[in-house]
Amino acid sequence: MILSVNVDHVATLRQARLGREPDPAAAAVLAVLGGADGVTIHLREDRRHINDSDLDVMRRMITVPLNLEMAATDEMIEKAIAAAPAMVTLVPEKRQELTTEGGLDVSSQMERLTYAVARLHGAGIEVSLFVNPSPEDIEHSLSTGTDRVEIHTGQYANASTPSMVKQELQKILAAVGKAVELGLTVNAGHGLNYHNVQAVAAIKSVSGLYIGHGIVSRAVLVGMEQAVRQMKQLITQARLT
Repeated sequence: MILSVNVDHVATLRQARLGREPDPAAAAVLAVLGGADGVTIHLREDRRHINDSDLDVMRRMITVPLNLEMAATDEMIEKAIAAAPAMVTLVPEKRQELTTEGGLDVSSQMERLTYAVARLHGAGIEVSLFVNPSPEDIEHSLSTGTDRVEIHTGQYANASTPSMVKQELQKILAAVGKAVELGLTVNAGHGLNYHNVQAVAAIKSVSGLYIGHGIVSRAVLVGMEQAVRQMKQLITQARLT
């Protein structure tokens, strides 16, 4: 199982002072030194954290696959084609949200997503769709031509009782099963941290975890390399059970 570390919130801290530090590209390098298998950044339309310069620098510096999260807009499609990351993950985006609140409504955006996937594939870029843990959304995703889906684990991460955790985990398992049945590679992410990651990491059919805020929060206290190593250890332990 791969771990792709999202460094968006290093840029969030930088933007609090509109300065140059901390540098998300430097954080990405340290994440790789700590064992990250990939780096993820979300280039939002409002550029609230990661900006175009960050994308350009990381595309040239990072030695592991770069995953670019973005909305399926014409502007972002052109940005992705120019930057040529290893993978693009298409996500929903609202200006008012603090963080991505859920997966794509794939059925209502089928035409736009299919177009975006085709354009990105034409540039040799692998595509993933960020979707809710719903077998129906997985089926709709297949019709867009995407290579992968990333299951939104936010509801699982926010579940407040053991019964709710179990219920949300069952939804994730059902969605993963449908993706495997349809031949899609399946990843997972959002809200995962050092306390809840292992139940998801233990799902053998999940190929990769995409984790940002939890790791950056730990990195503030112990450093990025150590934070990534600790997460990798938890994932490895879960895969061995």
